[in-house]
Amino acid sequence: MKLDTKSKVTLSTLSLIIGEVLFWGGGILVGKELFIKYKSYFNPKNWWKGKGENKS
Repeated sequence: MKLDTKSKVTLSTLSLIIGEVLFWGGGILVGKELFIKYKSYFNPKNWWKGKGENKS
């Protein structure tokens, strides 16, 4: 895209903010238990644990 640097930074920032809002909004819709379990999949500390070790 042929945009100036200021526009690229603005679009990147807005994309991150919208992504966070959608993530947390989805968490509210699916419920607390499922959201905590889903969020633990994205925690880098849990990526290399075996299946039985993840108790989150």
